[in-house]
Amino acid sequence: MPSAPTIADIARIAGVGTATVDRVLNRRPGVNADTVQRVMQAVAELGAPQQPGRPRRGENFRFAFVLPADESPFLGLVDRQIAQAAGDFRHRHITEITHRFDATDPALFAAELAQVDACEGIALLAPDLPPIKLAINELVRSGVHVVTLFSDVAGSMRETCIGADNRAAGRTAGLLLARMAGGARDTLLLSSQATRLSAEIERRIGFAQVIEERFPALHMLRTPDLPADDEGACTALQAFLRGGIDPNRVAGIYNVGSGSAGLARAIEQAGLAPQVGLVTHDLTEEHRNLLGANGLSYVLHQDIHYCVLAAARVLRALCENVRGALNVVQPRIEILTAENLH
Repeated sequence: MPSAPTIADIARIAGVGTATVDRVLNRRPGVNADTVQRVMQAVAELGAPQQPGRPRRGENFRFAFVLPADESPFLGLVDRQIAQAAGDFRHRHITEITHRFDATDPALFAAELAQVDACEGIALLAPDLPPIKLAINELVRSGVHVVTLFSDVAGSMRETCIGADNRAAGRTAGLLLARMAGGARDTLLLSSQATRLSAEIERRIGFAQVIEERFPALHMLRTPDLPADDEGACTALQAFLRGGIDPNRVAGIYNVGSGSAGLARAIEQAGLAPQVGLVTHDLTEEHRNLLGANGLSYVLHQDIHYCVLAAARVLRALCENVRGALNVVQPRIEILTAENLH
């Protein structure tokens, strides 16, 4: 028997977008009468499509979590939280699979992402690059629901992003470090890896904004892109501190990505601890230990377990065409110190 037409097939015949077809088929408002007529005429010609992402009765929903293959503490933490959510997934009749793709090659990442089609929904953490946007758009057109997780891919057809406000997180880091500055220590350093994750880009923007707006007397310097590993980050920061800036004017460092343990080691070996504050993200076990040992001043954290479950809940609601499926409460940014660890 011929396969049922997809929403993309109907959209192409009707000359409208796939979102418009979805609205018409589910009788949601916001579509004019002429467009509704064109869509229904295309349905009459091709037949009714299978509802996107809706599994057959008696089967679990099939969702994929797609993450970069980098061996960073944060991604390891996300991976573990997905595994620990298995019981919740089973209770909600969800079968999940986790894919780890090489994000250093955007074209390869996009090609592998495009092959993840044996599922109803995808929760995606990926660089914000054109090949990946195109892959997301093709998946959505084929009827797969896509949400981004922790870091957005702006301009794509993804349906929502689950995660804390990264620009607000960067502004928070700037506020914390700027209030630690004083006297001759009037310089703040901003460090990150050579990344195309929009989360880290947004954090950098927020940090620079708050320093410029609220602390014009302070100076912000961007370090060269750091290696992702701790040893490489330590060596790179040591070289930067020896390269012409006065370390005694540094009040703090904001690291938006990985390598924070290496930066803490470089600060200590340069004799700048505890005068120089260090702010980073995500409560990994290593960061917990560094907070306790005063190697970190603050850790900005979001509830990763909540985000993983929220992504699955949103995908299921989208599959079931639940009204308000995208009305998800985003996680708040927690400011963790050595004094408020649980």
